[in-house]
Amino acid sequence: MADEEESSKTEQPTQRKLDEALKKGQVPNSREVNNFLMLCTFALVIAWLSPTMMIKFTENFTHYIEAPHLIELSKENSSNILKEAIMGFAETIFPVVVIAVFVAFFAGLSQHKLVFSAKSLVPSLEKISPLRGLKKLFSMQSVIEFLKGIIKITCVGAITYMILWPLRNKLDFLITFDMMAIMVYMQSISNQIMIGILSFMLAVAALDFFYQQFDHMKKLRMSKQEIKEEARQSDGDPHVKAKLKQIRMERVRKRMMAAVPKADVVITNPTHFSIALKYEHEKMRAPVVVAKGLDNIALKIREIAKENNVAIVENPPLARALYDAVELDEEIPIEFYQTVAEVISYVYRLKQNKAA
Repeated sequence: MADEEESSKTEQPTQRKLDEALKKGQVPNSREVNNFLMLCTFALVIAWLSPTMMIKFTENFTHYIEAPHLIELSKENSSNILKEAIMGFAETIFPVVVIAVFVAFFAGLSQHKLVFSAKSLVPSLEKISPLRGLKKLFSMQSVIEFLKGIIKITCVGAITYMILWPLRNKLDFLITFDMMAIMVYMQSISNQIMIGILSFMLAVAALDFFYQQFDHMKKLRMSKQEIKEEARQSDGDPHVKAKLKQIRMERVRKRMMAAVPKADVVITNPTHFSIALKYEHEKMRAPVVVAKGLDNIALKIREIAKENNVAIVENPPLARALYDAVELDEEIPIEFYQTVAEVISYVYRLKQNKAA
């Protein structure tokens, strides 16, 4: 059943689905990109601080390396030596750690905007469920991550081996160097290893970034039915919209029919179009369309006009032109002034003749 449901989700997620996922904190996030940025920052910081770090390291540890026989190994002195070594190492590496923490925070922002989801903070029994934990531990995703870790370790080891192995015969000469020369030489080797590892991690990060983007979109895929339901929720049920439109049209039709008896003239096709015009020269700048219709509605307008002794004038070109150009309750455009004025003048003359 679940497989059938997944197989039906063939459509790309809508913007609404993506926005809802963002609110829930569901965003594509590549750990490999974070790891690469942290490693790259670590390498840059080391390269930047290496002169200072080498001097401090030399100052703190040269005595122990060059003259170990002069060191008193009493209990109290050993404790002091250990504290001094730890403090010296911490002082050397502290700037790197601080910068790495900031990079770890901002690495995620390089892939997506800042997200805060309160939903992830809500307590849930599922989060502490042992069964769910076991399923996650032995899931396909966990297996893939494990294999990916093994491959990365193997490749990093291979890169390090390929760089160090040709230098194996040169390591014997290090014993003849002073402490600073040894540090410079080790820095050169470290730079080669770091460049090799960074090149490999860049390729891994790029592949993982695109995979995470693809996987995120795949998880959010929707079925055609879900898209229809979303459209129905966003725009309203099509059946309801059609019903509302029908009701509005019915109200407009009733209002038009109520306005026909008050019209001055109805211009007809005579079979397909009917346009009812009203003109009060003291209140209006130009005649106004109070009713218009096509086919059956046009016929109804003519019937009401006859029942209420409203003049009916057959002018097919004018009727069609007014129907296309003028909306209900709008004044006629200036280009129709002369033609309509002639019609209304004709109607007024008829009324005067009848009155006489």
